[in-house]
Amino acid sequence: MTYQTSQSNRLLNIFSGSVGNLVEYFDWAIYAAFALYFAPAFFPDGDQTSQLLNNAAIFAVGFIFRPLGGWFLGGLADRKGRKSALLLSVSLMCLGSLIIACTPGYAAIGMWAPALLVLARILQGFSIGGEYGSSATYLSEMAGSERRGYYSSYQYVTIVLGQLLALLLLMILQKLVLSNEELHQWGWRIPFVIGGLLAIFAMGLRSNMDETKAFVDQHTFLNRKGNLRELLNYPKELFTVVALTAGGTVSYYTFTVYMQKFLVNTTGFNKEDTTVICAIALLVFMLIQPIYGLISDFVGRRLMLIVFGIGATFFTVPIFLQLSQPQSMSSALAWYILALLIISGYSSVNAIVKAELFPVHIRVLGVGLPYALTVALFGGTAEYLALSMKSFGHPEWFPYYVSGCAALSLMVSLAMKEPKEHSKIDLVRYER
Repeated sequence: MTYQTSQSNRLLNIFSGSVGNLVEYFDWAIYAAFALYFAPAFFPDGDQTSQLLNNAAIFAVGFIFRPLGGWFLGGLADRKGRKSALLLSVSLMCLGSLIIACTPGYAAIGMWAPALLVLARILQGFSIGGEYGSSATYLSEMAGSERRGYYSSYQYVTIVLGQLLALLLLMILQKLVLSNEELHQWGWRIPFVIGGLLAIFAMGLRSNMDETKAFVDQHTFLNRKGNLRELLNYPKELFTVVALTAGGTVSYYTFTVYMQKFLVNTTGFNKEDTTVICAIALLVFMLIQPIYGLISDFVGRRLMLIVFGIGATFFTVPIFLQLSQPQSMSSALAWYILALLIISGYSSVNAIVKAELFPVHIRVLGVGLPYALTVALFGGTAEYLALSMKSFGHPEWFPYYVSGCAALSLMVSLAMKEPKEHSKIDLVRYER
């Protein structure tokens, strides 16, 4: 394995890793963005809420398989290199998208339609479960020590950009290309075809990436290999990842995935206006990530996490109350952006915080597996819980649940040491 340490080569590697991450999350996000259109094709019976509930259940199935991806691909990344795992993850995402694009509807093949949808989401869940830990580690290790917060924040820039591009594509199809009827009949397949083709492009970029110096040094001087047994030697670090992720992922999926349905199903906006609101809010959210990441390089990661914890714990319920009322697009957008500015305290630094907790030989598995498990339990079920509580007639319960999860993250943030001051990114140098 070879690597380059020049600044230009470092930036090229960060770009290649980030673009692959963007494509993966675009493929992941188009499922949620186009759910309002393809849910009737796979679940033709029932009202809109029932169809979305069935679709959200399959969305959650994808999350169940994220821990398996985090375990398998995380172990692969720690044994064979970050590049190998990143290449395999984007290949699986490509396959999942193409399966959805080509699957006939329920009217044509009956129960095979939702069954194939489940299979596709299993593949994508496995893929994205390994993608997070591998990409978070790759960006953190490839970045220079002085600007790790800044460069690692681009993981969420690409995650959000993937969602934003999914919404942008939806807006283009809605307003410029297809009628509402055409979108429901066959137009929803277009983004999955595009996602599959983009994933092939990302595979080409990732095949030319360099391996990180930290991984090469670890194999050259230590040749230590991480596994589940080794991972259990880091209980405090594991709990920190789980607790931080619990509050962060519930808040994130609530305001970036479920909010699109909430604004239609509860606030009363039509689908087109909701797409515009979500797209503008996500654009602000994306642009703020590197700013917050750069700030963390000066003030530390812990302060950013505390700000998020306080904001999400005490302001989620009031924001939901405001957004549940009929209002103008500008008013809804302002409240939505406020929520995303709060969440940015977590999203901008979560990758580097978790990577700094573990030594190099166990880092991808340590970051990816507990993260994927927690996201499966909390993030993947957030939309389903919200829709279930609405169907039971108690939608007001859900914001309190989100606040409770954020409170857990806040308590851990207050108790933890400053990750920047106790980083294990370069620990291999002291273990030779």
